[in-house]
Amino acid sequence: MMTTSRRDFLQKLAVSAAAVPFLSTDVFAGLRPTAQGSVLRVALMGLGGYASRVAESMQSCKRAKITGLISGTPAKLDEWGAKYGVPEGSRYNYENFDKIKDNPDIDAVYVITPNALHHDQVIRVAKAGKHAICEKPMALNAAEGEEMIAACAAAGVKLLVGYRLHFEAKTLEVVRMRSEGEFGKIKFFQGQCGFRIGDPNQWRLDKALAGGGAMMDIGIYAINGARYMVGEEPIWVTAQETKTDTVKFKEGVDETILFQLGFPSGAVASCLSTYNMNYLDRFFLNGEKGFAELQPSTGYGPIEGRTNKGKLTQPHVTHQTQQMDEMAGIILDGNEPVVPVDGLEGLKDLKVIDAIYRACATGERQELKLV
Repeated sequence: MMTTSRRDFLQKLAVSAAAVPFLSTDVFAGLRPTAQGSVLRVALMGLGGYASRVAESMQSCKRAKITGLISGTPAKLDEWGAKYGVPEGSRYNYENFDKIKDNPDIDAVYVITPNALHHDQVIRVAKAGKHAICEKPMALNAAEGEEMIAACAAAGVKLLVGYRLHFEAKTLEVVRMRSEGEFGKIKFFQGQCGFRIGDPNQWRLDKALAGGGAMMDIGIYAINGARYMVGEEPIWVTAQETKTDTVKFKEGVDETILFQLGFPSGAVASCLSTYNMNYLDRFFLNGEKGFAELQPSTGYGPIEGRTNKGKLTQPHVTHQTQQMDEMAGIILDGNEPVVPVDGLEGLKDLKVIDAIYRACATGERQELKLV
């Protein structure tokens, strides 16, 4: 994404603020979605751990509400349906969820399933005439991502990706400072993303479901962060993979990858993606006039940060609550976020991931063209 002017930035901030009207809890409790869609009515697909976090967070939303559920586990549909007040007629399994086409109480579907399922499920959602919100990574590779974007465009629905940090206050403050030139010419970005993964049998360590390993799950934060922190699109990437546990991290499932990005201005990035080291959640941006550091930078919060001007003090808001309210404004009102969350944004990250895997396999620098 190219650097925005102060005026564009402030205009976008104003639009984002307008997307979350001040409604009391009592007013929202009795608010019925109108035909114009004053509240985004969302079906959650894939009722796992992260979906639980999203569902709980959505209870505080002012513009988004859970009105549908999709799962392959009947017991979960019953449990979640009772907990969140979703009637049986709005509960579906993976075989019959195409019937959401005939459900006027669902505007959008939030796909929170293993990575390998995103492509087909988002296309089915689009064909049903519903907007799609898809967890990151959007797909297994750029080719799949392009097909998802095309399907949503053909159906006339929006495709958004669950980049919650694009709405996070401290992150946006760093973006604002950089876009207004407060750090001067950007020279360097460092992104460290990793943790020691547990259960060796989980889907995130199954190439068929995850499409890779740490890079698909946690390394994508460093890729995405480099892009919005530097404010440019990378034009080349180099990468090196190391693996110390070939039992847990089988063929095609990356344990640790170091990668470097180059940008048109001459800025460079050095990033680490790993499933084998804890305490790695840090972004650092260096410019000729100053710096910014976020640590933790990608966790569920609160994000903590500082710049050469002092500590960042923006208040913490639950990421998923903010995300869903902001996405309601994007879908219902046509709002434009400061940092994009559309399918094209997801596709750019996938193109970089594809190139990183090629660089690891060949040992050669890969040229990138994201714009």
